[in-house]
Amino acid sequence: MWKSVNGSLVHTTDVSRVKFRTNISKAILEELNNLAAEHNTHVNYLIETGLEEVLSKGVITYNKALRPKDRTQYKTTYDKDLLENVKEFAKEHKLKINDVIEYSVEFVNIDKSKKRDHKHRTE
Repeated sequence: MWKSVNGSLVHTTDVSRVKFRTNISKAILEELNNLAAEHNTHVNYLIETGLEEVLSKGVITYNKALRPKDRTQYKTTYDKDLLENVKEFAKEHKLKINDVIEYSVEFVNIDKSKKRDHKHRTE
């Protein structure tokens, strides 16, 4: 992101975001990539909207026996507070974080998703 300092623009890192690596279904990732391209956003922004919805409901119905077998490593950034809440939520429900992420895809809200150029905003 960019910040206006004394009339000049200075490029800074958004400290509210943290890097996170997990494993996620290739099929789900491909679906999200297509959706992100179609709506001018990034996959992690879409995932964040789904995670926020799952956390707001406070309930998850997840069958561990139906875990995807096509998982691949996925690295991206997430909102720091949101990720901490997801970690806590997963622990409370005796799930893995990637289970919660994959489940949350059902609740993605494109209208609430940040646009692709959000990381280049000026504050």
